[in-house]
Amino acid sequence: MRRIIPATTLLKRLTARVQQRPDRFADLKMVKSDSNKPLKYSAWMPRFWHGMPPHIWFSALARYPLNVSPSRLHHALGVTLFTPFNAMLALAQQLAWGSAIERTQLTAPPLFILGHWRSGTTLLHEYLSLDSRFATPTTYECFAPWHFLLTEQLVTRFGGFLIPDRRPMDNMQAGWKLPQEDEFALMNLGAPSPYLRVLFPNEDIPYLDTLSSSEFTPRNLAIWNRKFLWFLKALTLHNKKRLLLKSPPHTGRVGTLHEMLPEAKFVHIVRDPRKIYPSTMKLWLSLDAHQALQAPSDQDRLKRFVLQSLKSMYDAFEQDRPTISNSHIIDISYEAFVANPIDTMSEIYDHLGLGEASSMRPLWERKQSEEKGYQTNKLELSTDEETMVLREWASYAQRYGYLPSDYSDTSNEHLINSAHTR
Repeated sequence: MRRIIPATTLLKRLTARVQQRPDRFADLKMVKSDSNKPLKYSAWMPRFWHGMPPHIWFSALARYPLNVSPSRLHHALGVTLFTPFNAMLALAQQLAWGSAIERTQLTAPPLFILGHWRSGTTLLHEYLSLDSRFATPTTYECFAPWHFLLTEQLVTRFGGFLIPDRRPMDNMQAGWKLPQEDEFALMNLGAPSPYLRVLFPNEDIPYLDTLSSSEFTPRNLAIWNRKFLWFLKALTLHNKKRLLLKSPPHTGRVGTLHEMLPEAKFVHIVRDPRKIYPSTMKLWLSLDAHQALQAPSDQDRLKRFVLQSLKSMYDAFEQDRPTISNSHIIDISYEAFVANPIDTMSEIYDHLGLGEASSMRPLWERKQSEEKGYQTNKLELSTDEETMVLREWASYAQRYGYLPSDYSDTSNEHLINSAHTR
């Protein structure tokens, strides 16, 4: 009698065979793309939501089902038609690896990168991920968390054309195999996330409680913990390495992360808030333009979200930080980092005990040489906008040395765009 091979075994063998083939993306460098090329984000390219199965997608869509703009109906239809495939692939992955994921233990406490959006977390992520001892979630793993164990090698090998070659907000290179924020994976897994605001940018912003450990509702916290731990286990099963994770919302969740993973370590980066604000506005506006189901029209709502989210995140961060051992967390500034990345990285490694920094120095130096000549976006603030930012974010600016402790918003002495400082 012919022996029947279980379907789960066939799936694992097929995946292993694909993984053994040479990786054409192995030498892909995390450098800036040509900013003079027009960004191509075609209508047929997948959006964030294409990684959701039906029950997650329809739950997100149900918030404002009648508020989809006519010009975005094709996106909603495309995601709807694709979600059943995610469900089938998720079932296949669960059958093949579900029990193994549940049994998996993290190989070491993760290393988290903390900081507000546009504060330099991506650049720091790129430098830290040069260390082969770390595994960091890729864009594809965050896009398709339900089935990346099954499909990643195939899609990343042959599906590079499916996404733009650079990010719309800063012209940095994009690609399936480049490091990505795990917040996108959590969102597609059904965890509560404020990133769902991008779906309907003109409506009330969901899950603002998840930006602060102290404000998490008990139900949302339970769901978030379960989804987050599952994703970490799946990544560990896949890579067998210590995890490196970057997601700006984690800044306000540091207390939750410390409670869940007491030995985890953290690198916290800060930047001049007068640079953060316009860059963060551009970030969300660019995401809304390409990913939303509504034509964005309410910038006042977005401004309020940007201003409030930093305060919520940093109120929680400063409240919970004393619970973390000083040897497990380090602060760096974006300005010092870009001025001298090699010394900054060495300081991070020494302070957190991440290993011998000298062995990483050649990789950091090559990365630094690749960065030379790159110009960040020139985003200007009016004097009124600067005054607003420094008033709303005075605590952050003073704590991290961007304003003196006796600063008063009645004076424009410290405004970088005022006549006094030009």
